[in-house]
Amino acid sequence: MTEFKEFKLPDVGEGLTEADIVAWHVKPGDRVEVNQVIVEIETAKAVVELPSPWDGTVARLLAEEGQTVDVGVPIIAIDVAGSPDSSERSSVPAPATESAPAAGETAGQPKPQPKRQAVLVGYGVKASSTTRRPRKTATAPAATAPAATAPAATAPAAMALAKPPVRRLAKNLGISLAELAGTGPGGSVTRDDVQRAAGDTRVRSVSAVVEDRARTGLQERIPVRGLRRHMAAAMVSSAFSAPHVTEFLQVDVTETMAALRRVRDLPEYAGVRVSPLLFAARALLAAVARHPLINSSWDGDAEEIVVKHYVNLGIAVAAERGLIVPNIKDADALTLPGLARSLQALTETGRAGKATPADLAGGTITITNVGVFGVDAGTPILTPGETAILAFGQVKDTPWVVDGQLAVRQACTLSLSFDHRIVDGALGSAVLRDVGSMLEDPIRILAWT
Repeated sequence: MTEFKEFKLPDVGEGLTEADIVAWHVKPGDRVEVNQVIVEIETAKAVVELPSPWDGTVARLLAEEGQTVDVGVPIIAIDVAGSPDSSERSSVPAPATESAPAAGETAGQPKPQPKRQAVLVGYGVKASSTTRRPRKTATAPAATAPAATAPAATAPAAMALAKPPVRRLAKNLGISLAELAGTGPGGSVTRDDVQRAAGDTRVRSVSAVVEDRARTGLQERIPVRGLRRHMAAAMVSSAFSAPHVTEFLQVDVTETMAALRRVRDLPEYAGVRVSPLLFAARALLAAVARHPLINSSWDGDAEEIVVKHYVNLGIAVAAERGLIVPNIKDADALTLPGLARSLQALTETGRAGKATPADLAGGTITITNVGVFGVDAGTPILTPGETAILAFGQVKDTPWVVDGQLAVRQACTLSLSFDHRIVDGALGSAVLRDVGSMLEDPIRILAWT
């Protein structure tokens, strides 16, 4: 006897509405156990591994890799026959219906809820209430069949693939896309296909030529999904909601580089990669302690400035899937060795795509190391919800005047962007000057903390 349960995409972070299927770790016919990782999904903040909530056999994957799925939509069907907590029965791939009670239930009585074995936030969420149109990769579920006679149903033919402009053209010309053999990528229907079907002999439009070039490899289209889409939306929102100002300061960091070499030899830093960013981060934390308003946020609804008396230090990381900003919780309370280890761990986790939603939430101020890319300076965009971001440029040999004499010193450029609604020029300059002073003479870090 078969007994199917459908696992719905959970809300793995507060407010999640959808996620992309990155990679399945199982296939139909595989045995799975409770808490075994079955799929990787990409949310707006991170790549997350989802475990199976049940023991059983994979009956069918209900979502494809690369597909965007709404929270609450079934993504996998598992045969849990013999499981004592089973309460949902359905034919694959159709979702369970309320039209008839399952065996052992009485009509009119509520169906008992399954025991929860979830380890992630959001298991058992209600079906999504969004009204967005279905994604083009989604396919309609098959009709439900009686479990006793048809344990698996045959899915209907997939809807013809075509871009929205092509669909509009077909509708205007009265052409049924289902009757056309598409010549585009993956069998998709193109504008030319529709025009040929309508007997249209007009000269091909520029858009048709563009499609041809794309088809022959002269163009590439990269879907904007998950983390990259979130990053793009966040940057646009930040750039056009907060009035940015950026100030620059060139600093002689020769003494800091000497101190860095000495620190690397200390036993407390064994096995830790110590970079100039460590001293820049410590200097920024000290500057925050001296100027708390720089570590704040703007609450437009309440018309208040929220000053944070703790520092969750964001570190901009260039991950494979896009820019992310995980943060070190309570960084201001860490010792220098502790800060060094946290910097290394967070950077490695972020680059590997393993940063969790918790790692990415709650930042209060950010530092970005553009120097690792051989860049001197930039105008960094604020992380949404924060008031300032410091960019640390590359350290390089530079002609410098010391005691009236020209010398070669190691120097870098600092760039501080801040929200001008909260931080005026005097405060922004004071923060930047303090960071620069501590990097010119690292003894000041000890004196000011």
